[in-house]
Amino acid sequence: MRRYELSDRQWARIAPFFQDPRHDDGRGRPWNDHRTVLNGILWALHTGAPWRDLPERYGPWQTVHNRFRRWTRDGTWAKILDALLAEQDRRGRIGHDLWLIDTSVIRASRAAAGAKKKSEGAAQPRWNKGDATPRAAGSCAGAFAGRLRDESASGL
Repeated sequence: MRRYELSDRQWARIAPFFQDPRHDDGRGRPWNDHRTVLNGILWALHTGAPWRDLPERYGPWQTVHNRFRRWTRDGTWAKILDALLAEQDRRGRIGHDLWLIDTSVIRASRAAAGAKKKSEGAAQPRWNKGDATPRAAGSCAGAFAGRLRDESASGL
């Protein structure tokens, strides 16, 4: 077994969640082995490497990526997580009194923290998509993608 790959015991626990819908009617090309593809997904997620850099032993990167997306869309990952959590709960390994949301990691806006507003007439920086302008430390590109404009320019 290689690094980041499932052991036989781990695979046996989740194998029932990965059924090939094409086997029922006999049409279409048979899928690549689910375990090999899943090991490729785990490799990509663990290493953080681009899908195109996937080692050949896992099959074509497009196949691995498409299967990952399919299993995300159809809820396969959620079903596996729910089943594994339920199993751990039945065994008494989940302490429900310890479940909480740590709000210390949720960042409040500057206005919520009591920061003063900038003067209405002051020029504000504008960044458009594609600018190479560095963002402030701690900002999330996904959350703040797009244009950053002052409130008066956006009509708010």
